[in-house]
Amino acid sequence: MLELPLPRPDPITPPPAHDELRRDRPVARVSTVAGPAWLVTSADLAVSALTDPRLSLTPPGVDVDVRASLFQDGPAHARLRRLVAGAFRPARIAELRGRLDGLAAEFVERVAEAGPPVDLVDVLAAPLPIAVIGDLVGISGLDEFRVLVDAALAVDPMSGDATAWDELGLFVGSLVASRRASPGDDLLGDLLAVPDAEDGRLSDEELVALVQVLVAAGALTVRNALVQAVVRLVSCGRFLSLASADVSEVVEDVIRRSGVEPFPRFALTDLVLGGVEIAAGSMVLVSLEAANHDPARSAGHLGFGHGPHYCLGAALARAQLCAVLPVLARRLPGLRLDVPVASIPWFRGFVDHGPVALPVSW
Repeated sequence: MLELPLPRPDPITPPPAHDELRRDRPVARVSTVAGPAWLVTSADLAVSALTDPRLSLTPPGVDVDVRASLFQDGPAHARLRRLVAGAFRPARIAELRGRLDGLAAEFVERVAEAGPPVDLVDVLAAPLPIAVIGDLVGISGLDEFRVLVDAALAVDPMSGDATAWDELGLFVGSLVASRRASPGDDLLGDLLAVPDAEDGRLSDEELVALVQVLVAAGALTVRNALVQAVVRLVSCGRFLSLASADVSEVVEDVIRRSGVEPFPRFALTDLVLGGVEIAAGSMVLVSLEAANHDPARSAGHLGFGHGPHYCLGAALARAQLCAVLPVLARRLPGLRLDVPVASIPWFRGFVDHGPVALPVSW
């Protein structure tokens, strides 16, 4: 039985085992720190798994906190998506583009002032998306917010330790309570203004959980995609082209290669996936990285997931990357890596992977 994480001789390319698994065992039994699981590596079966209602974000028989939107399925999850979809619509994100451009320029300038040398993760890739999220929901104490977010994101989601996320929840809860009395013209204001209807307004608990979801998905996706983009583009000599070219295609390729993996699914009943019998209660891991490199997938990518849990913040993540990459290339055209790619410290967990630090100079 293969053990996860799979060996990866080159940190910025998929494990060689993906190709073999996709060809011979696209649904394969693997061993993980959380126990045995089934690993899905082909694009068609990844789509099937992510849209199969028999595969849930929580194991059968486990009670779900109704406030924890990220871990809901079925009608409860669909209700929340209906209520908040408008706040994340592409047109709303487009309205924020000027602010995103300003934040991108501000943080790139911090890189220039801090080095060389400088850790691009610490000064740009990690704090930028946190600042964007903080700006979107009207958080003034960004320093405290980043400390809480960093602590929460450092927790392996399979560890069961919710302390850091609870502390972040208390911080966001105070913000929600204060904004109930004085809503602002921002994303949180949009969420607070969701009108009464058959579904009802969003509760304070639901709003706190939604901001936590935004942090868990948005901050990780942008951080990892941004730093991996720099590693790949500098390594292949394409970094300077970002200064004047349309970066939208580059951003799509970056997301395809570095998307955050979906949370594990659990079989609610016995089922068959790709000809493999999966028993109720079994954990199923869908590798978006493997699926996105499947030669059989002819169009698009699964970098933001698929199905009912497709990332609500996809447009926001794209907008941030499109804003910051050209600014970085124009401001620091001589950017180079200070260490070989093989020496970059890398974190690989169940749902995210990316450099822990990226020392650069120019």
